[in-house]
Amino acid sequence: MTNTKERTEDTLPLVYRCRPPLSTRTVNHLADLLRRHLKVIRSRWRIVPPGRIAVIVLAVLRHDQRLADMAGGNDVSESTVRRWRDELIALLAAQAPRLDRALKKVARQGGEVVLIDGTLIHTQRRTGKADRRNYSGKHRSHGLHFLALTDEKGRLIWISAARPGRTHDNTAGRHDHILAHLRAVGLGALADLGFRGLDNDLLDPMIVTGFHASRTHKLTSGEKIANRVLAIGRAPVEHGFAHLKNWRILTKLRTDPAQATRLLRALLVLTNLEVNR
Repeated sequence: MTNTKERTEDTLPLVYRCRPPLSTRTVNHLADLLRRHLKVIRSRWRIVPPGRIAVIVLAVLRHDQRLADMAGGNDVSESTVRRWRDELIALLAAQAPRLDRALKKVARQGGEVVLIDGTLIHTQRRTGKADRRNYSGKHRSHGLHFLALTDEKGRLIWISAARPGRTHDNTAGRHDHILAHLRAVGLGALADLGFRGLDNDLLDPMIVTGFHASRTHKLTSGEKIANRVLAIGRAPVEHGFAHLKNWRILTKLRTDPAQATRLLRALLVLTNLEVNR
């Protein structure tokens, strides 16, 4: 029998292993991206190799692991993990396509329509005047509003900048000049009723929305069928949002809203790496 002087109430460092459901391709992409960046800035040394940094950052993004937890398990400081996270997010966000280039790519590949929709990314409730701006009456919660475009199969091709949660889909579409960009490349878009009025051209509309029922106007059988067909065509855009929101860091954002745009665009690149593998 071996005697030990350690008391049972003494705390010991506890480390557990967790495997993110991500492909090796994604890890290698991040590691290569970081290696090229280190070469550009002439950084000769990091406390851990780029591949391990990529895994740590992916764990933070995919599983929403706390920075202090990841730091303790990898023998680095919390500020170091934060710096790695922000560095890789910036590098990934720079690879996100612009709206005009994304639409031109779809047109070159023979696409005829894209799918457009808005979503709310929940955030912590803020204090002061910013509290009311980020409150969405539709969702009855605080968050940031984003617009996203997908192709006909639901693959994300573009995501907008972050706006206050109270922003309407139509307002965001006008700010991003969605209609002008669609006309420039000759693409149509399928949208929900939130985008009614964005395209008022009755002869040659680029943005197709469903028919709206009111107290004074009941939908005819033909209009109901048209709405069902449109809903089926728009279904893939929800799949695109579902893939994006698999990154659990979006469950409830704790980052500064000013950094949310960069984060979402970085996750767009990672999502496409995983979905298109």
